[in-house]
This record gives sequence, C-alpha cells and structure tokens, in this order.
Amino acid sequence: MNSYLDIDHISITFPTDSGPLNVLNNVDLNVAKGEFISLIGHSGCGKSTVLNIVAGLLNATEGGVVLEEKEVTEPGPDRAVVFQHHSLLPWLSVYDNVRLAVDQVFKRTKSKKERHEWTLHNLDLVHMGHALDRKPDEISGGMKQRVGIARALAMEPKVMLMDEPFGALDSLTRTHMQDSLMEIQAELNNTVIMITHDVDEAVLLSDRIIMMTNGPSATIGEILNIDLPKPRNRLELAEDPAYNHYRAEVVKFLHERHQTLTKDESSEKSSVVSLSSKSRQADDENQKKSEVVKKASGEY
Repeated sequence: MNSYLDIDHISITFPTDSGPLNVLNNVDLNVAKGEFISLIGHSGCGKSTVLNIVAGLLNATEGGVVLEEKEVTEPGPDRAVVFQHHSLLPWLSVYDNVRLAVDQVFKRTKSKKERHEWTLHNLDLVHMGHALDRKPDEISGGMKQRVGIARALAMEPKVMLMDEPFGALDSLTRTHMQDSLMEIQAELNNTVIMITHDVDEAVLLSDRIIMMTNGPSATIGEILNIDLPKPRNRLELAEDPAYNHYRAEVVKFLHERHQTLTKDESSEKSSVVSLSSKSRQADDENQKKSEVVKKASGEY
C-alpha cells in the first residue's frame, strides 16, 4: 500500500492536577490515497484525539503526522473536519455558509464566477441545491449535516476528517447520509477518516476499521480489512456471510474490551472496599490499645 498519510507513532500526554495523563500511546497507521478508514472503540479511547492531531488542532507529544511528505503542525484547508454538530453560521444562508469557505480557500485561484459555480456544484453533490437561500434554522438536522459536508468538500481537502458526523441524526436520516457519503466518496475518491460508534456504519463504509484499545494510554488494538466490493448495498449485505463475519469481529473486539473495562472498575471498587476494611481494622486495633492505656493509667 502506498502511504499517503502517515500517522507516525504518535503519543500524547496532558498535564493534570493528579500528574501527567498519557491519552495515546504509540499509535501508528499508514493511510492510502482514496482510502476510507473508520476509528472505533469505547468512549475515552482517544479517537477524537487522533483526529485532532491529524487536523493540526493538537500536537503530539511524541511522533507526528505527515501528509504527502509534509509534516502537519497546524490546521489547514488540506484537512477538512466535519463534526457531529454542523457548526453552520446561523445568520448565513445555505449557499453563503459554503461560499464563505470557497472564498477563503480559492479567492486567489478562482474567479468570482468560478467560485459561484464551485459552491453550487458542491451543494448539488449533497443534494442541497434546492435550499440555497434557507437559513440553518429553516432546515432539518440531516440537511444541516449535508451543508457541513458540502462546505468541507468545497475546500478540496486531501483528507476528510469526520467526527461522528451522523451521531445526532435519527436512524432513517442516518442511512440516507451514509448512502450519500458512499456516492460522494465513489465519485471523488477522496481520503476519509471517520470516527463512529456504529458497527454497521463502520463495516458498510470502510476499507479498514481501526479498533482502539481502552484508554488511558490507548493504542491500536486490531485492524480489520473490509474486503467487500463497492458500491455496497446495505440490503444485499444484510444476508452476506462476509459482511456478517466482519460485523461479528468488531462486536467481539468491543465486547472483550467492555469486559476489560468492567473488570478494571470492579478491581478499583474491590481495592476501595479492601482499603476501607483495613482502615476499620486499624481503627478497632487503635481503639483497643487506647482502652488498655486508659486502664493502665487509672482513667477507668
């Protein structure tokens, strides 16, 4: 696999009141151009931290990120981020929300007419050409996410970074958005890294699923290659043995990690109970010693 994006042995540690906290430990991943990668794992496993480091919003304590042989040290239009919440500017129309990004990136390289056409083109890609003049509070949650994706695509990023982009949507809207994303990625062949908690979504969309271990000091636990032909049809895949095998592998990994979490929590509780019990025993012994001393001194 030819490497396009190198996530090169990154670790990150944050200072806290209780001392240094290592969130990620030695995360190493090579991503090919046009590849669709999903990051999955339990809450607190550092998925968003990985995404933020690739976006340039955070700098790794160790290691680094290289995109097309250039080190990532700060945010840039070559890495567009789509968040769970749309982050549209409420006072701008659908058209103007996308046009703002287009003007920022292409003001010196595209004419005014070209920027207008490019804005319309990207809104058409996400099927929002009919709502150009509407404000964000006049459209549905799914439509807002479509505009957010159009804005990201309009920047012509080398990598699309998506942080649970459909997590706040109802199930029907979510399936429509997944289908749209598959269509767009097939047409543009853009590189995508997406965080998700949805196993079916990960298997349906991805070329590879990166399964993260529990935090702190989270790292890559397993990488699952999804060898299913594209384009993919969710209804056909429902009965596909390979699809169900991949799905079972991810569920198994997450279930085993959940058991580990539960054991760790039980161990912590057991330690607390044990300490409490020892403390009570010590108190009882001290009380007995105190009584012996008082009797010997004639206080009783």
